[in-house]
Amino acid sequence: MGADPSGGRPFRVALSGDLASATQQSSWGDIGLDALAAEGIGHSFLPDEPVLRPEDLDGLDAVLFAAPRVDAASVSGPRPPCLLARFGVGLDAVDVEACTAAGVGVTITPDGARRPVATAALTLVLAVQHRLLVKHRLVERGRWDDKLAYMGRGLTGSTLGTVGLGNVARELFALTRPFGTRNLAADPWRTPEQAAALGAELVELPELLRRSDVVVVTSALTPETHRLLDREMIALMPPHAVLVNVARGPIVDTEALTAALVEGRLAGAGLDVVDPEPLPPDHPLVGLDQVILSPHGLAWTDELARGNGSSAVRAILAVRDGRRPDHVVNPEAFEHPRYAGAFR
Repeated sequence: MGADPSGGRPFRVALSGDLASATQQSSWGDIGLDALAAEGIGHSFLPDEPVLRPEDLDGLDAVLFAAPRVDAASVSGPRPPCLLARFGVGLDAVDVEACTAAGVGVTITPDGARRPVATAALTLVLAVQHRLLVKHRLVERGRWDDKLAYMGRGLTGSTLGTVGLGNVARELFALTRPFGTRNLAADPWRTPEQAAALGAELVELPELLRRSDVVVVTSALTPETHRLLDREMIALMPPHAVLVNVARGPIVDTEALTAALVEGRLAGAGLDVVDPEPLPPDHPLVGLDQVILSPHGLAWTDELARGNGSSAVRAILAVRDGRRPDHVVNPEAFEHPRYAGAFR
């Protein structure tokens, strides 16, 4: 076991306020906190604020957080936490560089999010392909006899393209294997050999858009991927194609996508994320029969809560034991002088 980074005093853990209920229990159900209790580690809840505040973090050893942003001020206190364990995988609201400079490790939970997010993507793909929303509305309006006017499109034998070849895309390819999909992926950080091992062909993004029947966005939001799918890129997709986004809204140009759908240049879309969020109720996307929308929450299931929480708790326990946790995005933080070699 490595050196105790807390210096022998009780190891202090807090959860962000958005994870708390009025009774100061986890509002998300079982998120694996029993593993902390089994080690004799209690936890408190931070105030429910949009940004983590330095005065709330000072003196803590680890923080499990979900929605709040982390900026340079958050970790500017005299003794910021050793670890910020993100309940999820997105880091667009975290100043990782500032955390590294302050000696604050940041972890994510890809092992917890992989299956639920991939399942959410497949749910949207099938719902849009089978025209579930419009058929639901036919029943609502008593128009059963109109059902044959809305033929769906099967997934079997289709070409599935993923923008990104990370954990979610890999899991999605596994889930769609029974459908016999032909798989494409566009990811500048992967090799053709890595893609082939997953049963996919690595191609450039324009080729993927031209060849795919279904395109699923799974990549992280970075300066390079912001508005990656703009008007020109969306125009490359065939008219029968469907676009699904379970990553981050700003990767897709919302207005360009809306125009393509309204003008019939794209068959449908399934969007768990949009730009902006929340989407105004009077936005043209809302109400389109060929579009299924979800409020950035389709993957929020008991499976996700337990998986993300358990992954984050494992990272917290690793830091308590002086070990570098898995899924750390800035391992150099643990080389900070404040630790004097405590982490192995």
